[in-house]
Amino acid sequence: MHLYIQGVEKTFAKVQALKSINLTIQAGKFTTLLGPSGCGKTTLLRILAGLETPDSGEIRMGKEYFFSSQLKVNKPIHLRKFGMVFQDFALWPHLTVFENIAFGLKATGQKQDLKKHVLEAIAMVRLQGMEQRYPHQLSGGQQQRVAFARAVVMKPKLVLFDEPLSALDALLRDEMRIELINLVRNIGLTAVYVTHDQTEALAMSDEIVVLNKGEILQIGSPEEIYRTPSHPFVAKFIGKSNWVIPDKQLIRPEHLQLEPFDSKMPYDSYEGIVKSTSYVGDRYEILVDTVMGRFTVYFDTRIPNGEPVKLYVKTQDIHEIKS
Repeated sequence: MHLYIQGVEKTFAKVQALKSINLTIQAGKFTTLLGPSGCGKTTLLRILAGLETPDSGEIRMGKEYFFSSQLKVNKPIHLRKFGMVFQDFALWPHLTVFENIAFGLKATGQKQDLKKHVLEAIAMVRLQGMEQRYPHQLSGGQQQRVAFARAVVMKPKLVLFDEPLSALDALLRDEMRIELINLVRNIGLTAVYVTHDQTEALAMSDEIVVLNKGEILQIGSPEEIYRTPSHPFVAKFIGKSNWVIPDKQLIRPEHLQLEPFDSKMPYDSYEGIVKSTSYVGDRYEILVDTVMGRFTVYFDTRIPNGEPVKLYVKTQDIHEIKS
């Protein structure tokens, strides 16, 4: 079932963290709450978990209400039956892998077939043979898998992820990102994932919710959010933007090229001077000063600083923000 969030607001000491949030979390989908620090994404996640109480609004799944200011409903954490994976893993240091994963089942009295369920979860995250190890005997990636197994062993209606990969190094973060999304999709979970990392959001999500200053600015697939941002902040926060008209018309760097298009293809062109060239592995990122401002363009060879260039873009690739 879908999770419906309607009119949810939250204020901390006169600072409005969330402003009338209306959102539907699609069942079986991976939804990411994306935005900078202080945008309200973690507050919203904590409200879903039951760790914070909103000032108003309602949260329900089908006919089951988890919170309703009108109906005076506020279900405690343990009755919501959501799984949660924290940024710091939050593993009990004195408990083994097996005991950490079994903790929630024991705490809620679900002792029937406990060993079977825990071993299934351990196999799911490929930690067989490590059942009796303690957290300090595991790598960061292995600890992350234990935290995930602990969340899913309860067979939750929803799993909430609070920036779970931010504590890992870059290489391990990339590996765990692929592993995590595969696990979520293979199990068929409904997931809400909080991050400020646009790469994670674009790579992992079925749907992205972009927030800023407590408001939802845009909801859409990764492709929609990147290709057709509906708000200037979304365009600036996700990817790199070249502004033809500030906050109105933009060009993504990959749509600019240094050679003219077929004469039958409508295109625009801009003259400029190369300011700098950076090698980033699979391409060069070139900064070009134009009369519109500084543009970023991707190219396959280095261009000397100070070189005059002409940039070309198909007219259809100039995106107009209409908000």
